[in-house]
Amino acid sequence: MITHGKNIKLFSANSNPKLAEEIASQLKLPLGESKVGLFSDGEIFVNIGETVRGSDVFVVQSTSSPVNDNLMEMLIMIDAFKRASAGRITAVIPYFGYARQDRKAKARDPISAKLVADLIATAGADRVLTMDLHAAQIQGFFNIPVDHLLGGPILAPYFIEKFKDDMEDIVVVSPDFGSVTRARNFAQKLNVPIAIIDKRRPKPNVSEVMNIIGDVNGKKVILVDDMIDTAGTIVKGAEALVEKGGAKEVYACCTHPVLSGPAIERLEASPIKELICLNTIELPPEKIMKKTKVLSVAPMFAEAIERIYEDVSVSPLFT
Repeated sequence: MITHGKNIKLFSANSNPKLAEEIASQLKLPLGESKVGLFSDGEIFVNIGETVRGSDVFVVQSTSSPVNDNLMEMLIMIDAFKRASAGRITAVIPYFGYARQDRKAKARDPISAKLVADLIATAGADRVLTMDLHAAQIQGFFNIPVDHLLGGPILAPYFIEKFKDDMEDIVVVSPDFGSVTRARNFAQKLNVPIAIIDKRRPKPNVSEVMNIIGDVNGKKVILVDDMIDTAGTIVKGAEALVEKGGAKEVYACCTHPVLSGPAIERLEASPIKELICLNTIELPPEKIMKKTKVLSVAPMFAEAIERIYEDVSVSPLFT
């Protein structure tokens, strides 16, 4: 493996081309010439339209819905670059799918996050650049370097500016105990207190709020999570904060707006006043509500890519 390519090239598959174009613009680079499509039987084909021999190649692809198609596109594209003698291949995965299957919750469960990590490395990736893994320990599932960016440094300044005149009325809320560390770090950036929603989940994608730990009465609260999928947890949490906790206003923010199934209907009908998310997943028009605000991760990913290419530390971006 060549540790540093003679030049840098950025390519995109089909999951999030707008973000790839934004990153390329930030880097003042053209997107690499490539085509990713389907054969008549549904198999994926990849055509790379320019030489990558010895180059430092970055492939931008979120493994969002349709998850398996986007995952296979990335794997086949990486394989194509490997066989074309790319100097170094970095898989840039703004949203890493299968991250919720990171352990055996019951007997005979797969650990799909580890399987996907192995597939990416086997395909030929030399390193991975991603953001807000559902479980941080997934970094250890890879046998190649992983740079793990955080969405908090992008989301926090938005709220600091929005509430600069009444920060004393703000409380950051974790929607469950699993997100407490994320909420605490977010609250530290805003210099405000935190509260926690204690909930029980009787079955997947169904949550039941039990109690609110902390004082949110008369406060403007910010629910913080890494992703919003069916929105059951975040909406029930928002309702509990208003009905049980007496919160004055509820805002929600997340890094990954998965927004599957009934998510949009639930969010539209919820007491959430505004949803702030990042563009790690490209939202179709029907999933963008009036209360939705999308912030771009392109500047952070562009700087991370530049730092990786120049072999300098990426850690300053974490803060």
